[in-house]
Amino acid sequence: MANSLSFRSILDANKLTGPNFIYWFCNIKIVLKQEKEAYVLDGPVLEVPSDDAINEENEAYRVYMDDLDQATYMILASMAPDLQNQHEAMNALDITLNLKEMFNKKSHTERFDILREFFRCKMSEGNPIRPYVLKMIEYITRLEQLG
Repeated sequence: MANSLSFRSILDANKLTGPNFIYWFCNIKIVLKQEKEAYVLDGPVLEVPSDDAINEENEAYRVYMDDLDQATYMILASMAPDLQNQHEAMNALDITLNLKEMFNKKSHTERFDILREFFRCKMSEGNPIRPYVLKMIEYITRLEQLG
């Protein structure tokens, strides 16, 4: 339980305000992975079982819906109040889809800027290689975070 609370404190310290969407989403995924609920964002959406479904199917669907609810509450709790109000009637899947649509333009621009700097980066003759390699690693890491 203490481990779970320490991971959730990451979200309390880094609430979604808009411009920080990429970093916030990475943190959400980290916490959901620790809680064993990340599959609700990544995996297939479970359909409502039919009336003649076996108990295992009904139980799997119930667990899936509980985990989806928990992910939704966690996501909403880690947002600024104005964003919470906009998304309170949605589930975690719809919230993340909507947020990606809202904030993805910025990530495209940021990705373009990073790539431009990456390709312009040249090592000067006679300078040590270490700062150059570290700069390239920084660009690659930032691109990975943007997706």
